[in-house]
Amino acid sequence: MCGIAGVAALTGLDAEAMAPKLDAAVARLQPRGPDANGTWHDARCAFGHTRLSVIDLSEAAGQPMAAHGLVGVYNGEIYNFAALRKELEAANVSFTTRSDTEVLLAGWRHWGEDVLARLVGMFAFALWDADAGCLILARDRFGQKPLLYAED
Repeated sequence: MCGIAGVAALTGLDAEAMAPKLDAAVARLQPRGPDANGTWHDARCAFGHTRLSVIDLSEAAGQPMAAHGLVGVYNGEIYNFAALRKELEAANVSFTTRSDTEVLLAGWRHWGEDVLARLVGMFAFALWDADAGCLILARDRFGQKPLLYAED
């Protein structure tokens, strides 16, 4: 299990003011992911993550993860990530980690929202596409992993 937190604002974020709040959120999530934690932000989005390392134990697989033109935080496990990775590699997509998180990011970039129908597992995630100015939130069909959000 991992913990994810974040905030997005189309008009921009005050990253300096947001940093202590995001750090506090990550600290509260620490029991969900005792192995590592991290934060990331740009001018419109900020993510925090606590990690329970299961699949790729390397630091390269840490989160928030920036890859394939997206930044994401993810909680869960994609059981068929190896098969999806093979499909993506056959389409000339390259990877730098062995993580299911990177497969999720590459899959979203390659298939768009159609990747959701391909995912077998339990998950909740947030992806930020800065070029499109788009925040994507999703969870598995049964809601095994929590994903709460609020609009202001």
